[in-house]
Amino acid sequence: MELYNAVTFFKVSKYFGDVAAVDEIDLEIKPGEFFSLLGPSGSGKTTSLRMIAGFDQPTRGNIYLFGRDVSHLPPYERPVNTVFQDYALFPHMNVGENIAYGLMIKRVPKKEQTERVQKMLALVQLEGMEKRKPSQLSGGQRQRVALARALINNPKVLLLDEPLGALDLKLRQQMQVELKALQQRLGITFIFVTHDQEEALTMSDRIAVFSQGRIQQIGTPAEMYENPANEFVAGFVGTSNLLRGELAERLVGEKGTFAIRPEKIQLKPADASATENETAVDGVLKDVVYLGLYTRYLVELEGGLDLVVIRQNLNASSMSELKRKSERVRLIWNQEHVHRLGS
Repeated sequence: MELYNAVTFFKVSKYFGDVAAVDEIDLEIKPGEFFSLLGPSGSGKTTSLRMIAGFDQPTRGNIYLFGRDVSHLPPYERPVNTVFQDYALFPHMNVGENIAYGLMIKRVPKKEQTERVQKMLALVQLEGMEKRKPSQLSGGQRQRVALARALINNPKVLLLDEPLGALDLKLRQQMQVELKALQQRLGITFIFVTHDQEEALTMSDRIAVFSQGRIQQIGTPAEMYENPANEFVAGFVGTSNLLRGELAERLVGEKGTFAIRPEKIQLKPADASATENETAVDGVLKDVVYLGLYTRYLVELEGGLDLVVIRQNLNASSMSELKRKSERVRLIWNQEHVHRLGS
């Protein structure tokens, strides 16, 4: 039984000059987790990953891998490997040589190299491609080679720095499923950096949301989406409607800032009635956007606030919905779906 976290940050800060890229964060990642660091550019997520890898050292604080303080150890002394967005494959080497590179550096016997390369090729579904050059592979295949090269050294932690960012949408979605399945099969800790909230929600056991060098919230995808800790998380992880001021007091019955997700709001005719546990508010359809799977409505309430409503396209056709602009409607939602936000 594992006694230590795979990764622990204890009050870690990283400064570049006077700028705090990471500002005194605490973080615990369990062995065998698929853990995502999610945030916009410049939020501190990639710097945190680089400190785990050993490419950057913390200005203050300590980083532990499986209970060992590695804060100032070089990368080659850490039980981790990194997969980068640009793959970083050697163009003059074939697939087999790229995968075996770490073993060659360690002077592993040639026969063992060959055996382990074949196992890795099978693991990432690239059997028979060991003689091809990276230029002869698709983006998804190059990503698999980069994964195999990182995994062949049996790291305890695999670090993935936006590894799917260069792929088109369909291939990226396919690779999300494959990566998660691979992690579950291997049982090792994956730490995944992304700015794509859908990607993080799809793949992760838990997520840390970063903003301006600080962690805003840590939790499961469901916790993050259903119970955001603050306005930043509510807005960054999916879309949220914010209720505040007099409107919040009128609709929720108390002061504060509240969030409700667009899919939780029902779009009804203007004369629809609400039950005892529901809230109803009137408005005008300001905009209608057809998005294939669903339609997004922008509803202007009295007083000028706009609320976004999303409805799956089960019955209505796109053209009939687009004609509804300027129609008076009533929005109804269950009071349980309104979530109070912190600071």
